[in-house]
Amino acid sequence: QGMVVAPTFFRQDDSGKKQWINPADIDTVHDDRGRAVGASLRADGLPVGIGGIEKMSKSKNNGVDPQALIDQFGADTARLFIMFASPPDQSLEWSDAGVEGAYRFLKRLWRLVFEHLAAGVVAPVTDGELSAELTDLRRQLHQTIGKVADDYGRRKQFNTAIAAVMELLNAYAKVTDLSPAARAVKQETLEAVTLLLNPIVPHICEALYAALKPGAHAFEQSFPIVDDRALARDEIELVLQINGKLRGSVRVASD
Repeated sequence: QGMVVAPTFFRQDDSGKKQWINPADIDTVHDDRGRAVGASLRADGLPVGIGGIEKMSKSKNNGVDPQALIDQFGADTARLFIMFASPPDQSLEWSDAGVEGAYRFLKRLWRLVFEHLAAGVVAPVTDGELSAELTDLRRQLHQTIGKVADDYGRRKQFNTAIAAVMELLNAYAKVTDLSPAARAVKQETLEAVTLLLNPIVPHICEALYAALKPGAHAFEQSFPIVDDRALARDEIELVLQINGKLRGSVRVASD
């Protein structure tokens, strides 16, 4: 299993022994690459030594109190960062900037849902033909459902599952269609996203799902199922190689 690691900070006493100081009590200066190049104790403003990146432990006093994160950002932010930062079998380097990035993503998800709801009632999905833009979004939605299910169930790679949902939301945000059909596809997408993320960030997803479907609860729902019809393509792209070198591509009918 991977270890959680974090920077260490210290001062030396008169005997030369290192007294380790918790990162929460330190102000740090970082370079352009995000590496700590200077540090001072918040209590007195005087400099402290910067140790290496070490496994979080009592002996190095470099643990992070989750309660402080929960108070500032909420439990879901802490959960999302931990699951997104690294696969469970690899080391996870703690990053305050990464925590803030997880918080921004959850705020964005919240905003997208309530912007969608503010536009009014959503008509039920019809079997009518969708525009190319909406067809592409539904295809990516159901590809994402399949990938997340595989990442959770077989691969146990939760960071890639979260990344796939992030990519889906990026595609969602680019849709410019305002038709009733677009509203229906967006509703389907947001409902699925809340259920896909529910195992990792259950508190916000419960609230968002209840807003999208009043009277329903995310924890009572089955995991989304891939619609194979949404994955069908009228055209596919064939890559052209000559002697192993890419020379171009051509789009052809899928049959």
